[in-house]
Amino acid sequence: MDDPQLTLDLEGWEGPLDLLLSLARGQKVDLRAISILALVEQYLAYVRSARVLTLELAADYLVMAAWLAYLKSALLLPRDPLAEPDPEAMAARLQRRLERLDAMREAGARLMARDRMGRDVFARGAPEGLKSMRTAAWRVELYEMLEAYGRVSARSRPVMHVVADRAVMTLETALARVSALLGERIDWSEIASFLPDAELRLRRSALASSFVAALELARQGKVELRQTEPFAPLYLRRCG
Repeated sequence: MDDPQLTLDLEGWEGPLDLLLSLARGQKVDLRAISILALVEQYLAYVRSARVLTLELAADYLVMAAWLAYLKSALLLPRDPLAEPDPEAMAARLQRRLERLDAMREAGARLMARDRMGRDVFARGAPEGLKSMRTAAWRVELYEMLEAYGRVSARSRPVMHVVADRAVMTLETALARVSALLGERIDWSEIASFLPDAELRLRRSALASSFVAALELARQGKVELRQTEPFAPLYLRRCG
């Protein structure tokens, strides 16, 4: 079939189905004179003969024919003013939906007819690549240069740890001194008398070392220790 449009040849009408529906909605054609049976037979013959007919178009014509049958039944039957929905309102709603469907189809056809990437138009090839030349321009003050040099120099400078020389008396020196002085003394002597005459820092170290030396000599049984009360002066005496 060259023309996909459904054209009816009825007793009261000859022309396209969509035009018939539009005129019937506006009450410009008498639906009482149109045979619904003939309409159905012509629709079925149209579907059978149209080999390239699309499913959407056949569905549209089916809905139109069904509405024509509904409108004719509404005209033949007594009309109830309270009945819902109103046939005329439903027919108008159908017409608006069909018009909206046609508009969507037309918009879809326009979109599909546009140029497609890879078929009608093609993307640009690989970029050519432009070589960029960059030159750094440093702007610093003298103080900033010296500060940066100081930070770099501090990170690269070898670290040297120097231990300050402190005035201390070793345990060996204290043992020798206490042992030598105990040989000259017979009675009890306070531990402070074994300390050398030196500055305060050395006397503190000598007191600690002399106390440890006294404990070591007492462990060896060479001296006796005596203290009358806690934190009282410590006295030493040679044994035997």
